[in-house]
Amino acid sequence: MAGIKLQNLQMLYLLWAVPVLMLIYAYAWQKRRNALQIFIEAGVFERIKISVSYAKRVWKAILVMLAALFIISGMTRPGWNPKAETVERKGRDVVFLLDVSKSMLAEDLLPNRLERAKLAILDCVEQLQGDRVALVVFAGSSAVKCPLTLDYGFFRFMLEDISTDSISRGGTMIGDAVRRILKEVFDTREKEFKDIILITDGEDHDSFPIEAAEKAAEAGARIIAIGLGDENDGKRIPYTDQNGRKTFFKYKGQEVWTKLDADMLRKMVNATPGGKYLNVSTGTIDLGDVYMRLVASAEKKRLESETIKRYEEKFQIFLTIALFFLFIEMMMNERKQDMVNK
Repeated sequence: MAGIKLQNLQMLYLLWAVPVLMLIYAYAWQKRRNALQIFIEAGVFERIKISVSYAKRVWKAILVMLAALFIISGMTRPGWNPKAETVERKGRDVVFLLDVSKSMLAEDLLPNRLERAKLAILDCVEQLQGDRVALVVFAGSSAVKCPLTLDYGFFRFMLEDISTDSISRGGTMIGDAVRRILKEVFDTREKEFKDIILITDGEDHDSFPIEAAEKAAEAGARIIAIGLGDENDGKRIPYTDQNGRKTFFKYKGQEVWTKLDADMLRKMVNATPGGKYLNVSTGTIDLGDVYMRLVASAEKKRLESETIKRYEEKFQIFLTIALFFLFIEMMMNERKQDMVNK
């Protein structure tokens, strides 16, 4: 038995529970003794024949505390007999391109298009299998909020802070956002294993998104577009004024209505080999399922390999010993032997 290792050292903090358990037993014994003295005349308590064996009571307490020690030891996941194992990590580079223009505040999806998109991305992150992820947001301009990373916690943190105020310039420039990804996020030396998951209502203000998608195809990236919003009637864009009242955006005195431009998104994905358009419209989407079907199952590049030591976990031994101690404790009678015989 060589190379013993505790693989979850944080569980050792639970050792403080053992002295607390000892104090609880001591307190309980004292309370029991005080209760007896209330009913027994002073001076007689020490002379009467008590049927309880204090030695057995102490041993029962010791057995419970030993069981607690072995349970905590098992929770540290002890292991030994390490064996060298080569682990190879594969994955793709996935960029979430999120529309944060004012039109994403439309409430044809509840609570609105943007919040529904953020929830869908979070669901997708829960399904990630070693892929690097990045977050780019856009409106009238674009910004890289999270570069390609395996730190999914940092990605979630950056996503939670996203709002329509994340980009100060109004409008919707999808093409410029795609070009920024190709220039600043993806490795230009590689020509495959790249995905852009575009989540938008498809409205664009002359940023040439089809041409940008063609450039993405040349760089080896494919676009998976998620279309949000009502494609037929559209929806007004709400906001809260200075008096706290809900109203709607207007342009030249007319309320602005926003509709899903599905045709443009279809043209974008068709420009990239393997591209896919998913029309959510005003329904629901399981982006985690989309990831599993379209990204996780796709060909992946070899990112790195490393040799690690894999330990044989032996927590079962410690838990078995703990259960044995608890069984003995339950079977042990506190009464004195002579009283039992009578």
